[in-house]
Amino acid sequence: MKICIPVVADQGLNSQVNGHFGSAPYFAVCDTENNGIEIVQNDNAHHSHGMCHPLSVIRDKSIDVVVCNGMGMRAIQKLNEGGIKAYLADKDTVAEIIESYNSGKLQEITIENACQQHGCH
Repeated sequence: MKICIPVVADQGLNSQVNGHFGSAPYFAVCDTENNGIEIVQNDNAHHSHGMCHPLSVIRDKSIDVVVCNGMGMRAIQKLNEGGIKAYLADKDTVAEIIESYNSGKLQEITIENACQQHGCH
């Protein structure tokens, strides 16, 4: 299972979750099968509202899950169309989020509970 988490800085498992998925400076890609982690720089972090394309940055990483502080309906739709589920982060660091995910404690983000506007998380 590969989990993608938007992060503020390249600090491995200690990386702090970024507030927004598409504008995160980096993505932590965690492989739960081999306990590996890869930090990927988001070259698409600076964009106009609604114009982000984070999947283009992680396209070749075979992501199964995204865990973040929230995202809009269009982003959820794009992820789901690609077979990727999204979950709400319940902790602050990559290590803590992986632990929560493995414990089954994270809530899935769906069209019904997606962010409706800025400031929802």
